[in-house]
Amino acid sequence: MLELLFHAFSRLPLPAIHAAGVVAGWMMRLSSQKFRQTARSNIRITNITSTSAASRRLMRLSTSETGKGLMETFAIWFRPAEQVLGWVKQVHGWEHVEAAHAAKRGIVFLTPHLGCYEITARYYAAHHPINVLFRPPRQPWLQRLTALGRNRGQMRQVPTTLGGIRELMRSLKRGEAIGVLPDQVPEKDEGVWARFFDYPAYTMTLASKLAQLPNVDTILVFGERLSWGRGFVLHLQPLTGDLSPQGINNAVEQLVRSKPEQYLWNYRRFKKP
Repeated sequence: MLELLFHAFSRLPLPAIHAAGVVAGWMMRLSSQKFRQTARSNIRITNITSTSAASRRLMRLSTSETGKGLMETFAIWFRPAEQVLGWVKQVHGWEHVEAAHAAKRGIVFLTPHLGCYEITARYYAAHHPINVLFRPPRQPWLQRLTALGRNRGQMRQVPTTLGGIRELMRSLKRGEAIGVLPDQVPEKDEGVWARFFDYPAYTMTLASKLAQLPNVDTILVFGERLSWGRGFVLHLQPLTGDLSPQGINNAVEQLVRSKPEQYLWNYRRFKKP
């Protein structure tokens, strides 16, 4: 039943999907104390704003963007691929993908919780195979939905298990691409403490290890959400130099500063494992 509802919802035009997302975002904010507290705490901890008025404005904008991100995810999962690709209006940095393929190198895409992080992998999968790492949700119905939505075309999701990590490494050896959320809080003993916005954040070591494998290029990718449901702009930026967990955090922080209202501030980035 839910699958049918999401299929029907995905047929709506993007402006309507984003309008529904704004409503959903504010419903979450008004109904969930945890949502409000986490977002406010993260904005305060990071000092990304200089005044209390700016913090309140960022909180308001983030509420709407969070809701848009939720609702567009279901549409991207279940809408026909060619229609989803039509939402991508520009792609900056695709030449780095072409260079990696020409050199027969694998690609590690680092996609933080910024903007639309579902459309970036979907766009790439329209051209080449990609495996994306994910942490299986606890709810069985959501596990089924994510599997149906992500395992389409040349895109496959692999779990955060030893077997899943081995599959990622095999993909890289074949010269294929993988996708990782570098700012996802890892399980205990699977990360290190590193600074993020000059505050201690438990940070995965996996992204760093994968990025430092031989014959691999690392690309930081961000799906910028345009206003009024006009679509998305993809930004692909090669990551070189410091590929340690701290170096990756620094790169993610710089990207978040470019569009702070589209970061998932209600995600518990600074929690203890």
